[in-house]
Amino acid sequence: MLLYNGQLLLDEDFALTLPNRGLFFNDGFFETLVWANGGIRYLPHHVARMQRAAAALGLALPPELATAESLTYTLGQLTTGNAHRLRLQLWRSGGGLYAPETTECSWLATARPFQPNDAPLATAGFAETVQTRMSPVSFCKGPESLTYVLAARERAQRSLDELLLLDTTGHVAETVSAAIFWIADNCLFTPALATGCVAGVRRAHLLQVATKHGLECEEGLFQPTVLLQAETVFTANVAGIRVLNRVGEVEWTTGSSLLVSIRAWEAGQ
Repeated sequence: MLLYNGQLLLDEDFALTLPNRGLFFNDGFFETLVWANGGIRYLPHHVARMQRAAAALGLALPPELATAESLTYTLGQLTTGNAHRLRLQLWRSGGGLYAPETTECSWLATARPFQPNDAPLATAGFAETVQTRMSPVSFCKGPESLTYVLAARERAQRSLDELLLLDTTGHVAETVSAAIFWIADNCLFTPALATGCVAGVRRAHLLQVATKHGLECEEGLFQPTVLLQAETVFTANVAGIRVLNRVGEVEWTTGSSLLVSIRAWEAGQ
């Protein structure tokens, strides 16, 4: 089953109508959400990012998606009580060329079984073919998707488990589909949004939880050498936290007790 503009349909009964500005111009954005224990994980962070993305693109969020309560009710129609991975795609309605004709948007929500993934990443490297770029919409998911498609392609071609992206000035930004963090000197580090990385909801939640428990956190512009000197490096997205065992020739053989605490703090939320 799927939801298209609020209508519950079988997958085989769904068809996109043309013109479609999402298809033609990538005029929209998407969210990847996890439904578990009767609700949406990191719900306030999803709502905040959706509202920010809609404002940046000049879109009016439909009432059934605009608040935490309405979003939960709407997407809950696709769940059966089990954990689900939800994808919510929004695009501008109407036609036209580059210049939009309306602020209204259409939307599509789909659900698939959710499988968490906290498995360590054995091998990783820095991207050689793509870079992130700061833009008015780089914080949300969708407008810059081709960057991550190409990054995933490079990752596969190099037979790596993960690829670390740098921005145009060589600062560490993120991975193909997750935020990047590292721990050094009892401080939690992550790249600033100025690198053009996605404002991930798990990223926001981790920073919130760490700050609440008194852990020093630093968002900034960091060269790869800073990351390579860290005690522990890990990625984080809605699917899980994954420790990096190796980046290039640098290998980490022991974990961080501070990361154990961070996991426990999250679980206690």
